[in-house]
Amino acid sequence: MALVGTEHHRSVLLSAPDIGELEQEYVLAALRSGWVAPAGPDLDLFEAEIARRAGVPHAVAVNSGTAALHLALEGVGAGPGDVVVVPTLTFAASANAVRYTGATPVFADCDPATGNLDPELLSGLLATLDAEGARVRAVLTVDVYGSCADYRRILPLCERHGVPVVEDAAESLGAEHDGRPAGSFGRAAAFSFNGNKIMTTSGGGMLVTADTGLADRARYLAGQARLPAEHYEHAEVGYNYRLSNVLAALGRAQLCRLDAMIERRRAVRAAYAGVFAAVDGVRLLATGEPGNCWLTTVVVDPRRTGWRARDLAAHLRARDVETRPVFKPMHLQPLHAGARAFLTGAAEDLFTNGLVLPGGSVLGDDQIRRVLDEINTFLGVRR
Repeated sequence: MALVGTEHHRSVLLSAPDIGELEQEYVLAALRSGWVAPAGPDLDLFEAEIARRAGVPHAVAVNSGTAALHLALEGVGAGPGDVVVVPTLTFAASANAVRYTGATPVFADCDPATGNLDPELLSGLLATLDAEGARVRAVLTVDVYGSCADYRRILPLCERHGVPVVEDAAESLGAEHDGRPAGSFGRAAAFSFNGNKIMTTSGGGMLVTADTGLADRARYLAGQARLPAEHYEHAEVGYNYRLSNVLAALGRAQLCRLDAMIERRRAVRAAYAGVFAAVDGVRLLATGEPGNCWLTTVVVDPRRTGWRARDLAAHLRARDVETRPVFKPMHLQPLHAGARAFLTGAAEDLFTNGLVLPGGSVLGDDQIRRVLDEINTFLGVRR
């Protein structure tokens, strides 16, 4: 990866949208077509194209990844009195979607090597809940930072317990696991197209599934649960979750460029790996299957390095480079105080010692070189 240039004044953001001329062309064409509402040819095509990418027959476009998760959980029957297993290392939306249904999240710790749900812990957790007679409606996996969870172990385990998997693939579009694309695991999956994701529709999301009934139900609920009639007829509560045709057009253009954007992020990750390769006590999260490399995370062992992740963050922040701590675990959030959690300490360790570095595909070579130079400067002083 050639990293040359002289630009040293712009802020380096974590994962800014990567928008170019193709996106402008698609959006302008949609506007000129008159299809600006949550219906139209771009919306239909976007759903079909995402379904093909995920390797499943059905996709339902919605206005956020959170909405897609909510509909997926509704689709597997989650409701009051039910339990849904949720990784504690995730963004708030994963647990919020469970709360929307009235079900109760039970949090599970992560594999320290990947940040994803710990299959060994999950095995004991499900056995415990079974013994207690709990009604476990789903296991909600999360593909953290674009790397798929260990579905080779998780899916058979959940099948033995008769529990469906809902895949929170908000961060992993374009990633693969065991030769299968993200979004193809479990009863249903959810993608996010928020502005900072691997590709964007500004705001937006997609439910994908091989279950025809679940897809039909999700589409019905997303449109305010309107029944087929000349007038507005409703027999149950629905949601205003539909995606507009204009934003779908933006998504179609982004999808055309997705592979190139992923390759760019992988190159950025490789550059970080080169910088930290000789640093004792620093590792990259999830080095086995790189996924789509949505964001690159380093994990610091301060006992070996003599410095903390927050020290590097402060150095970069002072030089106008954005970083972010790893997700604060859900069991530590005030919202979930007192929630049940099966813990090993791995998520808390990643929260304390992990740091997410800039990795957007829109970053220029000069910006990445600037970040690498600043990291090398920091490491040189610490040596």
